[in-house]
Amino acid sequence: MEYGRFHPPAGVLVALLLVISAADDAISFPYPSMSRCVPNDVVVSSRTSTTAATVATTTALGMAKSKTTNRKRPSQSSTMGGLKGFGPSSASPSSSLVGDEGGGIVDRSPPALKFYDYLVRNGAGSNLSRVGLGYFPVRVGTKDTDVIRLRGVVALRDIPRGESIIEVPYEMSLNLGRENADPTLPASTFLQKYCAWKCISKSIPPGDRDRGDYFAMVPPYPSEDCLGSTDFFSDVALDMLQSPSVKEETLARRSLVDARYERDVMPMAQMSSNLYRWDESGTIASVEHLRWASWVVTSRVLTVQGGGSSNDPSSATTANRLLIPLIDMCNHDRDSPHVLTGRAIPGALLRVVAGRDVRAGDAVNIAYGGGVEGNDRFVQDYGFLDSGGSKERGAVGGINGGKDAIVAEGYRIVARRILGKGGRSVTMRRMSASDSERALGALSATTLEEDETLLTSGSVMANDERMALEYRVGVKRALKLLQ
Repeated sequence: MEYGRFHPPAGVLVALLLVISAADDAISFPYPSMSRCVPNDVVVSSRTSTTAATVATTTALGMAKSKTTNRKRPSQSSTMGGLKGFGPSSASPSSSLVGDEGGGIVDRSPPALKFYDYLVRNGAGSNLSRVGLGYFPVRVGTKDTDVIRLRGVVALRDIPRGESIIEVPYEMSLNLGRENADPTLPASTFLQKYCAWKCISKSIPPGDRDRGDYFAMVPPYPSEDCLGSTDFFSDVALDMLQSPSVKEETLARRSLVDARYERDVMPMAQMSSNLYRWDESGTIASVEHLRWASWVVTSRVLTVQGGGSSNDPSSATTANRLLIPLIDMCNHDRDSPHVLTGRAIPGALLRVVAGRDVRAGDAVNIAYGGGVEGNDRFVQDYGFLDSGGSKERGAVGGINGGKDAIVAEGYRIVARRILGKGGRSVTMRRMSASDSERALGALSATTLEEDETLLTSGSVMANDERMALEYRVGVKRALKLLQ
């Protein structure tokens, strides 16, 4: 199986980020030296019955009814993005602590409870004895009060290395078609299904009628999550990145969205009163809604190999684009050892297998981009900046220590590409000498010291402009370190 985040690289070609072989239960990135094998004693668990799953749900949701907390939420900075990926940074009033102090807070809000029921109805209820949705304290500054809560997946019990953390039936995933070079094609499919649910359309296919409780968990349009992507940056913010390659790719992807909307979405909406209606009043989804749907694809879709058959042997190498409930709610950690495995075939389980022992209360994170992509990809495809893996964040100086802060690997990858010192990006083409010269020239428009002063001045208030400033500060720090 090939199993990876789906997004467009430079030149607006969509490539596989993360590759996992289910034939031998091993994770296989495009670089053999990075392979991490699942222990041989890992067994694919059978699905639980609805009754057993319901019991598991009751048990999981009753694990931590005490220790309810309600901490003050400080102002947010995009530098907290190293853990981001799934959802907003605010806790439900109906939540409780799991594990030790500092662990996750289980989400029991009405939307979360409906989502848990959705898992049970679709054969994934056994997960609720192991994990749930939750909120985690994340430090975003140097002060004790600089802590926010980030939503993700929380372990409800200890899970030993080699055991499945999450198991989702293939039939529960939303298959958006075969992988190709244009994210707007699956985006138009997703938008059509999302609109049918949102406006309570009578024409919604039977197989999609039960997906509403999952769609309700997808970051909506507009939201802080999608607006962090360069697809939604202002012209001023794009220029503030001081990155010609990122700006050019962003503009090219916007053109793809515009073309897809004019060619497919608008004509279909005009032909049928049931297609692409954004609300119950009949308002047609806009090009910005399709742009949001494209972001959902680039940030959440996983590419999964088929299983092959005697009638169609080529299907074994067919890459399917899937939205996988619960798995796509795992946040990002570059240092995550957990393994994703499974195939896009009926009866199969799509799994996250523990690459280390997991304690109750821990966040269940996965490495977006196979852990080899830089912030030039993250700011485009995911809408946040990777400020460092869990190992980097735990080091002396951390990621928020001003000029003495550790330079995160997400920035070092970009700097190495600019300097021609390697870099293992799967999706970003190697820079030519002229491209490297152009990149360095754009960054030289301001000095690192000037940018750091501007960043700490508080005068840059727009979120996209501040993120652009943080991006170029991070890249310049990495260049200074590597030169």
